[in-house]
Amino acid sequence: MCSLFGFLDYQGIVPHKVLRKLTQALANAAEERGTDAAGISYINEGKVVIYKRPKPAHKLHFNPPEGTRAVMGHTRMTTQGNEKFNYNNHPFAGIAGDTSFAFAHNGVLWNDKELRKDKLIPDTHIETDSYAACQLIEKHGQLNFDSLKYMAETVEGNFTFTVLDDSNSLYIIKGSNPMCLLRFKDIGLYVYASTESIMKNALSRIGLHKFAHERIKTEEGDILCIDRNGNITRSEFEPKIYRSKYMSWYDDSSYYNMHEEILLAYCGCYGVDSEDVELLLEYGYTCDEIEEMLMEPSMLHEALNDIKFGAGESLYESCYGGIC
Repeated sequence: MCSLFGFLDYQGIVPHKVLRKLTQALANAAEERGTDAAGISYINEGKVVIYKRPKPAHKLHFNPPEGTRAVMGHTRMTTQGNEKFNYNNHPFAGIAGDTSFAFAHNGVLWNDKELRKDKLIPDTHIETDSYAACQLIEKHGQLNFDSLKYMAETVEGNFTFTVLDDSNSLYIIKGSNPMCLLRFKDIGLYVYASTESIMKNALSRIGLHKFAHERIKTEEGDILCIDRNGNITRSEFEPKIYRSKYMSWYDDSSYYNMHEEILLAYCGCYGVDSEDVELLLEYGYTCDEIEEMLMEPSMLHEALNDIKFGAGESLYESCYGGIC
């Protein structure tokens, strides 16, 4: 479970003090999805700056300099790559042709080792699966919709990616993992976070929730580019259906166990506790059925309600729906 967060100030009228508070508020709120490490990236005098540490966000002092127009951030829950080695943490630095960029990922990729074995990307000291996606962009030799489409269709796993280039353009590559993107048109500001709860928490802390805003639609398969002037252009990639990859595994217990491990590793990306997944497995649900539940929260809630409390509406259901 990780979180993406950040902003793009395309009119330059929001006071720096507010943007600095917004950065810290988003990072602190994003701790609900990971406290192993945190980091941000921004552009200073045309150069990509990355500040990250193997600490929870609230223990770090995020202070992008005056004139910063965009911040791209990440909080991490480690699944692969020891967070104590800071090079394993997000954001990652990349270069594609003449363009420098920062890269962050929410999710789990499980074909990174295959990509290295097949020589699609070179070996590296960075252990994190996410870095493979960054390398695929670099391999393409340019940062644009074509390279992002190539990357998104080559990796296998669950993801949403963000990329910030050295001209202050922000890219969002929306896979199956969540993304909430808001536009505050009156003050010339975009703000994004992995979940609505992170967004609401952060905005309420600094009072931005009082300003009029609209939600920008993002769906699985979307690639968005928001340039420094606030203009949005869009492209698409073809999402993969991963369940079919594991259908042949079910006849072999070792492969089935491997699939369980993958489920337990990435369920947090959907805001689902691994203990709930283990409970469903113990109750007799198959990996295939649980994957479908991750995509359909109402099915998941109903199954867990039946297991924990029996049929009918329950306290668990009420809390899960945000009533309590």
